[in-house]
Amino acid sequence: MNDDGAVQPRNGSNGVRVQGQDLADAAPSQPTTLPATAAETTAERPWPLHLLSEKLKAHLERAPAAWVEGQVIEVNRRSNMCFVTLRDVDAEVSLPLTIRGNVLSRLDVPLEHGSRVVAQLKPDFWLKTGRLSMQTWHIRQVGLGDLLARIERLRQSLSAEGLFAARLRKPLPLLPHRIGLITGRGSDAMKDVLRNASLRWPAVEFEIREVAVQGVGCVGQVTAALTELDAMPTVDVIIITRGGGSLEDLLPFSSEEMVRAVAAARTPVVSAIGHEADRPLIDEVADLRASTPTDAAKRVVPDVAEEFQRIRQSRAQLSRAIGTLVSRETERLAHLRSRPVLAQPEGMVSVRVDDVERLRGRARLAVTSAVSRDTDRVHHLRSQIRSLSPQNTLDRGYAVVQLEDGSIARDAAKTPPGSLLKIRLARGELAAATLESHHTPATNPEDTP
Repeated sequence: MNDDGAVQPRNGSNGVRVQGQDLADAAPSQPTTLPATAAETTAERPWPLHLLSEKLKAHLERAPAAWVEGQVIEVNRRSNMCFVTLRDVDAEVSLPLTIRGNVLSRLDVPLEHGSRVVAQLKPDFWLKTGRLSMQTWHIRQVGLGDLLARIERLRQSLSAEGLFAARLRKPLPLLPHRIGLITGRGSDAMKDVLRNASLRWPAVEFEIREVAVQGVGCVGQVTAALTELDAMPTVDVIIITRGGGSLEDLLPFSSEEMVRAVAAARTPVVSAIGHEADRPLIDEVADLRASTPTDAAKRVVPDVAEEFQRIRQSRAQLSRAIGTLVSRETERLAHLRSRPVLAQPEGMVSVRVDDVERLRGRARLAVTSAVSRDTDRVHHLRSQIRSLSPQNTLDRGYAVVQLEDGSIARDAAKTPPGSLLKIRLARGELAAATLESHHTPATNPEDTP
């Protein structure tokens, strides 16, 4: 037999040697050469049944041993052997185990129905009957301390991942119209939530999903119900609840699959598992943890009686506030009206009449004085201007002599005999001609025109 379980010819014979006997001798009617693999077999060239069994056995023997965890649901002891049926803790899957006496003897506590164990298994195939059994090499029971340690390790891992951060908590709606409820079938927890929520707010509606809340199928059913309710836009908040129980009963609510499903939900989730002392891991990721199912109902919906009382109190407070404001403003208006300025408004004007008359007289006097003073000043300036004007000089007997080009004659040397002159007097002008001129030299530079 080669590595893949195929049977090879031996010693040049036409048959195949299996378990110390030639196939040709055992079954002379079979073909002398068998197909090497199962894919090569046909109806005309089949394998003997024992060859398939041996190939299966060889293949399974190459499989390594594996550690598994499950719950014992059947124990059958026979002399030095024990036959056990082990079921998965989260799914409807079971497997038969074969345990030898020396393995059982190492257990501190005998195996019982319902025990939670971990076992190292290796598959074993019986050729004669074609049965598959799982040989158990090691087995030990999972105690309460092991479960708590496992939950604590998962808690630390998820916390380090940031799954428990407070910033991830979603606020609950003030008044949910429809509540999704995930609970056990016909459980007291469901009745508590429905009764207390309806008493507090009669108009509340529920979308109920009854699932297994412990044992096999709990994780899958709760997770599926959560996903379904989270996808419904009419559901405003989801409550996951069940009554109290042992640590093993509440263990599914600490499974990583369910914890991650609650953390991924877009709808706010309220966890109400067990009692106040119970704290599974979904409490760490839920948006609100309620100590009991009744507490969940009270914290999800408001009390209609309390709300009516608050409305009445708010109305009374508003009425008192408005009454106080109106009274205060009325008194303020009465106080303002009683003041003299508002009792006799004309008094505010009459007390200013004398001031206005006095200021008016002062203004009139100041303007008159300024006008008189400036009038005298104008007359004085006018007299000065007139006394300094050329006309006044001409009036005193002086004349202005101009040459033909209109320039003023200042030097006799520039008016030779025969020059035509124009003489301007105080009254009128004269035309003249130079008969002779006498030049007088200047003795002082300042006298030079």
